[in-house]
Amino acid sequence: MKITNSTMDDIDLILGFYDDAIAYQKKVFGQHWLGFERRQVEREIAEHRQFKIVVNEQIACTFVVTFNDPLIWGERDQDPAIYLHRIITHSAFRGAGFVKHIVEWAKAYARQNHKQFVRLDTWANNQKLIDYYIAHGFTYLGDIYPEKVNELPKHYEGVALALFEMNIE
Repeated sequence: MKITNSTMDDIDLILGFYDDAIAYQKKVFGQHWLGFERRQVEREIAEHRQFKIVVNEQIACTFVVTFNDPLIWGERDQDPAIYLHRIITHSAFRGAGFVKHIVEWAKAYARQNHKQFVRLDTWANNQKLIDYYIAHGFTYLGDIYPEKVNELPKHYEGVALALFEMNIE
């Protein structure tokens, strides 16, 4: 298993992962993402923020890193942090424990980039995922309602988000 940057050759596969994740969200949760634009993924790859976990030459998981997230984190965005987004495991690899590996990788990545926190968010009514992130060492900070939803993906409209962080110092 290795974690490396995604490449432009991975775009169709990543978009397929998003489609599969949306179908899975609809099936098990009832709330779901509303899709992502190809240009967005291209930009994330070009900026070296889109990552993949490769197992036996096959992409098993993808995720995105940002160095700021002011629309969700508000004033806290001034803190030295990295933000994890859109962690998606291919259905053939579900249950493989990739979040544990992503957390260890993210802590090292944050240190390399002189950051103190690793952060992420999820829907506030997804108790299963909230418990999962807490079990992986994140501290639950509470819920927020994003204010500038017109600047965020459509699935942020009218939802509460649970915020999590891990202090790596």
